[in-house]
Amino acid sequence: MDTEFKPLDDYGVIGNDERVALVGADGSIDWLCFPHLEDSSVFAAILDTEKGGRFAVEPQAEYDSSQAYVDRTNVLETTVETESGTATMTDLMPVRMADEPYPHERFQHAVYRKLEGASGSVSFDVCFEPRFDYARAETSLEIETGEEGDDEGKIVASGDGERLHLHHHGDLEFELESDDDGPRATGTVTLEEGDTCWLSVQHDHSVRLSPEECETVLEGTVDYWREWLDECEASAGSLFEFDEAYTDALIRSALVLKLLIHEETGSICAAPTTSIPEVVGEDLNWDYRYNWIRDAKFSIQALYNVGQEREARQYFEWFRNIGHTEPEEIQPLYGLHGETDIGEETLDHLSGYRDSEPVRIGNAAATQEQHDIYGTIVQGVYETVRYENGLTDEDWDSICALANRVCEIWDEPDAGIWEFRDDHRHYVHSKLLCWVALDRGIQLATDYDYEGPLERWEREREAIREDILEHGYDEDLESFVQHYDTDDALDATVLLIPIYDFLPADDHRVQGTIDTVLEEMTTDDGLVFRFVDSEARPDEPTAFGLCSFWLVDALVLSGRVDEAEEIFTNVLEYATPLGLLSEMIDPDTGELLGNFPQAFSHIGLLNSALYLASANEEVGDLPPEELGEGDGANAPLFRRHGSE
Repeated sequence: MDTEFKPLDDYGVIGNDERVALVGADGSIDWLCFPHLEDSSVFAAILDTEKGGRFAVEPQAEYDSSQAYVDRTNVLETTVETESGTATMTDLMPVRMADEPYPHERFQHAVYRKLEGASGSVSFDVCFEPRFDYARAETSLEIETGEEGDDEGKIVASGDGERLHLHHHGDLEFELESDDDGPRATGTVTLEEGDTCWLSVQHDHSVRLSPEECETVLEGTVDYWREWLDECEASAGSLFEFDEAYTDALIRSALVLKLLIHEETGSICAAPTTSIPEVVGEDLNWDYRYNWIRDAKFSIQALYNVGQEREARQYFEWFRNIGHTEPEEIQPLYGLHGETDIGEETLDHLSGYRDSEPVRIGNAAATQEQHDIYGTIVQGVYETVRYENGLTDEDWDSICALANRVCEIWDEPDAGIWEFRDDHRHYVHSKLLCWVALDRGIQLATDYDYEGPLERWEREREAIREDILEHGYDEDLESFVQHYDTDDALDATVLLIPIYDFLPADDHRVQGTIDTVLEEMTTDDGLVFRFVDSEARPDEPTAFGLCSFWLVDALVLSGRVDEAEEIFTNVLEYATPLGLLSEMIDPDTGELLGNFPQAFSHIGLLNSALYLASANEEVGDLPPEELGEGDGANAPLFRRHGSE
C-alpha cells in the first residue's frame, strides 16, 4: 500500500446527512469520523500515513485510476486500469431507508463499497486498519467467518468503547497482522469480468445484507440524491442552466453543501476535516468541523439560491435560536449540536498532513471577541423573515439586544474575521458589520412596525459610518484598508462594502478599492489573497477561495460584468477533477490547501453564479420578489438597499 501523502485533488468525498469520508483515487479511505463528522476519527491516514489508519482497496499491479461521481449524486466511482483488466469501485454512505432490510436506526453510520470487474482480471489488496479516537485508543481486531460454503465474513474492530464491523462477500479471506502502530486485517480478491464483491463498514451496529440487498442500498442512495437535486432545480429556476459551462460546478457545489449540513440540527460545518494546513510545513492548521456565525448571511443566501429551502429554514432556525441568547454570551462558532464548550488540544502523536504540525482538534476561536457576529445575525434575520412567518416578538427582542450591544462595543478593538489570536485592532470589517446590525435593525423596525431606541441606533449608525470613512479609508491608496492606523494593510473583506450597501457600487471609493484589490491582492487568474502588508500576520503565499468570489460579486454590482465572468471562469479551473474546492489555493502551483472541501468556497461559487445570472438577465423564472426591492434584475437574491 502507498504510504505517501496524496494531494487534495486526489480525493473525492462521499457522505450522508451527518457524516463525510475522503476517498483517495488509490481506493483508500483516509479520513472518516463516526458517528458524526465532528466526532473522533476511525481512519485518519490523511493526517499520518503510518499511524492514522485507513480502509484501502488497491490493485496489486501497476494501474491508472480515475474518479467520477455517479451522475447527479454523491456516490463516487473509482475506475482502475491494469495491463490485465479494468475494474470499478463504487463508494457510498447510505441514506435513510424505512423499508426492510434497513430497520436499524444507525443504518447511516456506514460505508458501502462495491468492487466490480469490467474486463479481464484485476486482483486487489484490501487493508482494513481502523484506529479509534484519532489513533489514541488501543485497537483490537477479530475475524468471524461464515458457515462452511457461505461467502460471508465479518471482522470486528474494538477500541475506546466503539466497534466497527466489516462485512464482506465474495472470494475474500482476511488475515491479521500487527506492528507497533497496531493491528490490521489484510486480504486479496481477484475479479473477473462481471464479478462483484461487496464490503461494508458499520459503526456500532451490525446488519448483514446480502449482495442483492446491497444493490438495493446503492440504487436507493442514487435515487435519493437525484430526487433531492431535482427538487432544488425545480425551486431554483434557471440558475443551474444560465450557462452550460457552469452547470456541473453549480450542481457539485450544491451537493457538497448538502453533505456539510447537519441533518439533526441544520447547522453547517465549515469543512469536514481538521488541520489540513494553510501552508505546508507551517503551524496554521485548524479544526473546521464547526459552524461559524459569520457564515450565516452567505450560507442562507446560497441555500435559497440553489433551492435548498428546507435546509435554509432549518439553518435559519438554528442561528435564530443562538440570536435569542444574551448577546455577550454569543460565540463566533459553535459545535454542530450547539455545543459552546469548545476547547482546543493538539495531537502530538500524529505527524500532520505532509508533516505539518500540530494536528489540532477543537478551536480556541470560540472564545474570541469578534464584533462582526452581531451584524451577521441581524442580517441573516433581515434577509430571511419575509420568506418565513415574518418577524416574531422574540426575534425583535433579540434584534434590540444585539443592536444595543453593538452600540456599546463597536468602538472597541476585536480579533477580526480572520481570527488573529494575538492582535486585536480596529478592523474595518468588524466596524462594517456593526453598522449593518444597526442599519438592518432600523429597517426591520420600519418594515414590521416595531418600537425600539431608534434614535440611539441612528445616532450610533452614523457615528460608525463617519468613523469608517475617516479612519478606514486611505486617500493616498484610494482604497479602504484592513484596520485603522495603517498606511499599507489591505484586506479582501473591503469588497463587502458594496455588497452590504454601506456605499453604492459606483461610489469612487468603492471603485478605487476594487481597483486596488485587483492590483495589489489579485493574481492574473483572479485568485485573491485575504490580506497583504498586514501588521497582524505576515503575508500568506496562498489565496483564499471565497475572496475571489467576493471580488466577482463586487464587480458585478459595479457593472463590470465581463471582468467578473473572466475571474469566475478562471477560479473554477482550480477545482479538482471532481469539482471540489478547498479553503486555499497556491497560485504558483495550483495546489489546493486548507481544510477540504470548504463550505465557504462552494457557498461563494453558488452566490456569485446568481450575481452573474442576474446581470445577464438569465433568471427570468425566479419570482420577482426574489430579485430584491429597488434593484431590478441585476440584484442577487436577498440583496437590499441600506442607508446612503
